[in-house]
Amino acid sequence: MKKLVLALTALAAFTGSAMAADMAPHYSKAPMAMPVAPSWTGFYIFGGVGGGLWDANTSAYNTATGTCIVCINNKQGGDGWFGTVGAGYDWQFGGRWVAGILADGQFGSLKGSESVGALTFNQKLKDTWAVGGRIGYLIAPNVLSYVNGGYSGADWSGATIVSSITGQPFGAHTNSFSTQGWFLGGGVENNLDIFGVTAPGWFMKTEYRGAYYSNKNSDWVTDATNVLAGTSSTFKPFVQTISTSLVYRFNWSGPVVAKY
Repeated sequence: MKKLVLALTALAAFTGSAMAADMAPHYSKAPMAMPVAPSWTGFYIFGGVGGGLWDANTSAYNTATGTCIVCINNKQGGDGWFGTVGAGYDWQFGGRWVAGILADGQFGSLKGSESVGALTFNQKLKDTWAVGGRIGYLIAPNVLSYVNGGYSGADWSGATIVSSITGQPFGAHTNSFSTQGWFLGGGVENNLDIFGVTAPGWFMKTEYRGAYYSNKNSDWVTDATNVLAGTSSTFKPFVQTISTSLVYRFNWSGPVVAKY
């Protein structure tokens, strides 16, 4: 009988310890938070370099009578390098869509020439400016593919007129002028972290742009600054550029992980 009592007492003690262990509080580590992609909404600035080329339709006519002197449109042009700076503001919406406004300028020297009959006009594009907008889609949280468009202006040097046959000065020139028009383009912008560089806020963008400018009439002027017998030439340029720029976004801090 004593042995039975002792056995029951030992069993009760063991069962109580097991239940106490099961009732004790358990502590576990909080789950790791998922990375949060930063927003593309905010201001940015950029600067870079690029190359471009232009061509233009040209002809010559008498300003007094309006009759053609050289009625065939000739298309020639030039090329060169430039630097660019600009700024803008973007809004991210609908998850992966980004839209924004922008303004920029290009400064360089795209030299070239165009022929009018037996004469050649040596000319260069000095600088351009543009204002417009863009819209794009995030193909990754830190990679934006976009198209853009807007209004643009260009400043051109005066043209030196030379003989197309001998290359000697013709004794006349045209004055510098400006043209306006519109542009279309597109590109890709990505955070530098994509290359394994830790650079919060720093991006790189590569962009193509084509600009269509309005027709401009330029009077021929002798080197003595007298109008040359009422002769004028037309100039309607098309400019293509491609550039790579370094971009800084003021609101970008890189992916953030919540801490527990």
